[in-house]
Formats: sequence, C-alpha cells, structure tokens
Amino acid sequence: MAEQNLIESLYATEGQSAWLDNLKRNYLTSGKLVAIRDSGVRGLTSNPSIFQNAIQGSSDYDEQFTELRRQNRPIIDDYWSLVISDIHGACDVFSKVYDHSDGIDGYVSVEVDPGLAHDGPGTETAARQLHERINRRNLMVKIPGTEEGLVPIEKMIAEGRSINVTLIFSLDRYSKVVEAYLRGLEGLAEDPDADLSQVASVASFFISRVDTLVDGLLDANGSAEALALRGKAAVAQGKLAYEIFKDAFSGPRWEALEARGARVQRPLWASTSTKNPAYLDTLYVDELIGPHTVNTLPDATLEAFADHGILSRQVDVGLDEAHAEWAALPGVGVDMDAVAAQLEREGVSSFSGAFDELIAALQTKADSLPS
Repeated sequence: MAEQNLIESLYATEGQSAWLDNLKRNYLTSGKLVAIRDSGVRGLTSNPSIFQNAIQGSSDYDEQFTELRRQNRPIIDDYWSLVISDIHGACDVFSKVYDHSDGIDGYVSVEVDPGLAHDGPGTETAARQLHERINRRNLMVKIPGTEEGLVPIEKMIAEGRSINVTLIFSLDRYSKVVEAYLRGLEGLAEDPDADLSQVASVASFFISRVDTLVDGLLDANGSAEALALRGKAAVAQGKLAYEIFKDAFSGPRWEALEARGARVQRPLWASTSTKNPAYLDTLYVDELIGPHTVNTLPDATLEAFADHGILSRQVDVGLDEAHAEWAALPGVGVDMDAVAAQLEREGVSSFSGAFDELIAALQTKADSLPS
C-alpha cells in the first residue's frame, strides 16, 4: 500500500488547499517549484519580506538586475521587474493546477507596495496596475485588510479582479472584508454578461502572531486562569472566523450570487509556522483543517505537516470550547481589539520595513556597478 501523501490528502479528503508561502528565483530555475506543486501544493503566496530574503539572500538576481540598470530607470521600477519575473514564472508553474481545478486553485499572490496600506486610492491604482502589468489569469493581487483597504477590495472585485486580502487580525475586520467581497460581486453582477466564476478571493487571517502577542499578556497576568489559555487564542479566533464564513456564504443573498457562478471567498490561514517551540510544529495546520479553506505554509511547516501532520477536520470541531476560550480572554486582561490593532500596525510596519530595506539595498548595489 502506497504511503499516504498528506499534502494531497488535505485537499482530496478534507477540502483544504495547501499553498506555499515562499518564492525565490532558484525555485524556478532549479525545477524545485514544479516538484513542490507535484507534491500536492496548490498555490503560492509571496510578500515583501519573502522578496527581501530572496533578492538580498542570493546572487540569483544579479544578472537581471545588472541588465535592468542599463536602462537607468528608478530603482523601484527595477524592483518590480525582478518581482514580476518571479511571479510570471510561478504563475506558469501553477497554471496546470488552475486548469485542472477549474480556477479554484493554482493562484500566485503578489502584494501592492505595503507603504500604501492606509492609502485607499493609492492601493486601488496599484492593484489595478499590477493586475494589468502581470496579466495572468491565476494571479491574485494582495491588498491589506486595513480599514482603508476595504473600498479598493470592493472595487477590484467589482472589476472582476481576483484579490487576496491580507493582514487580517480581527473578527470584526474579517466581517467587513467579507462584506466588501459580497458588495464587489454584486457590483460586478450588475453587468448581465459578467462571468462571476472568473473572480476568486481569499481572506488571509494571520494566526501564529496572535498567540505570540496574547501569550505574552497571559504570562504577564500570571494567574492560573490566564496561563490555562496560553496557545488557545489564535485557533479559537480561526474557528470563530470560520463560523462567520459559513454564515456569510449561505442564505438568499449568497444564493443569488452563486446562481451567477460566484465562488466563495475562502478563509486563508497565514502565518502558520509555530513560533513557540513548546507547541507542536504543525499546530496551526492540524487545528484549522476544513473544507473551503486554504493554509499557506512556509517550507519548514509544509515539510513538517507532510511528515507528521494530523489529517482530520477540526476547524468546526470544539466550537463551544473555542467560544468559551474567546469569552474568557477579557477576564484575564486581554483586549482582543487592542491585540488586533497592534498586530495590524506591526504587520504593516514589518512589510513596509522589508520593502524599504530592499529598495535601499538595491540602490547600494546599483551604485557599486560600473557606470
């Protein structure tokens, strides 16, 4: 009997798609990304930190960068040329999955300039330009799920563009993201000839960062009640988000859109590597498995789940316990609204910092090239 491939079985038996949370040039040139796809991975996400590590961490981009500098364009233009080359390559690799899944999976995500996270009009323009420049049917442009990002999300969906809403940290904001998606679909549906089935979206909930921050607050409280909640908040929030998802994508409003071919906006579990070594390294995969979801995993977590993950639908199991854990947090001094606000600030800052550092490093490299 063949050994079970947990990555393939994750989708085949539980309806959850594993996406890779990484991209670098040598994954394309070496054929590694094709091997990863063939292992059962069904899509890919990137972010500014990933590109910073890829471009600064190797010489793989030097030849293209040197050639680009001959055009004497602004460094930011060269950055996007490097990134788009990788995104094009990844889209080509995953187009096979896109075709075989009828557009459910096979997506590759790239983020707008993170400095636009609180600039709605700027985000809208950047997202549209990225879609038009990259011009791949299996592209998802990532828009941060900030308050300012909600209108651009709705507008892009209404234009028929596929969007990955990123940096979601709260249930309230998630509900607003879902509403923006539904309103966008309704706007698109005003055109009687529009094909709603060609639009896809995911809503990316960041998971492990929640426990990292909340556990610190629980440790500071120090009571038995507080310490018993360590490692519980992130999974509980994910399960409550899935309840919101199931409720939003049912009933007359959704059925009218579904009749036009609309697809659900799948919850995507991001930041699923385990930061606390005391926790199982597959914790944030094992506990959030369920249909119509995506888990985007960095290499180490993907390998860990493939080796010893637990394949069992859990995202809507133990809901009473999840609600009880969530309800207990304020009583031990944890304000989850404040947690979400801090994590959003930190997430935007982290991506912006990585972006700015990489642009500065590229400028330094450009200055060192012979004129």
